[in-house]
Amino acid sequence: MAASPATHIIDGDTFTLGGERVRLSGIDAPEGLQICQDAAGRGFRCGDVARERLIALIGGRSVDCRLKDRDGYGRMVAQCNVAGHDLGEAMIREGWAVEYRQFSRGAYAAAERQARSGKRRLWGGTFEPPDHWRADARAERPAPQSPPGSCMLKGNTNAKGRKIFHTPGQRDYGVTVIDTAHGERWFCSAAEAIAAGWTPAAR
Repeated sequence: MAASPATHIIDGDTFTLGGERVRLSGIDAPEGLQICQDAAGRGFRCGDVARERLIALIGGRSVDCRLKDRDGYGRMVAQCNVAGHDLGEAMIREGWAVEYRQFSRGAYAAAERQARSGKRRLWGGTFEPPDHWRADARAERPAPQSPPGSCMLKGNTNAKGRKIFHTPGQRDYGVTVIDTAHGERWFCSAAEAIAAGWTPAAR
């Protein structure tokens, strides 16, 4: 796709570009709610810090992405560059993400070895691999696709990072999937959704 500025950085490996949600191919960064430990054993929100680092690497500049696939959430999975530098490789080399070996085919193995041997960022302390953290979160907080009781409204985060709720009968209600591990949720009323910061879907 044509190079353009990223409009919203969601986390350390996902952002929106030209209205599309893009996930960096071959890397896995900590999730927003994930806690890691630094070298002194102090806990910190490593997912938030990884997101801030990706924001800094992009720096408001145009991002050039090459589509590789689409994931189960409909996101573009892409290798992306800023000013000729591979964003995924930079995040791994600096120690703010790990190689997603299931999909990377070893593309970032050298970058991860450098980060690990240099004890950079995540590697300087202790952390749970992001895919393990997500699995634990799903096990602890299963995401029911049957609404709890009479709570039928779906609070979803769209590709631009906006919190929107859908009511039964609206166009996208049936295809909207709730991922509670990423802060999405069911609501019992429009008033409850609005009070929580969600806005009604236009259609």
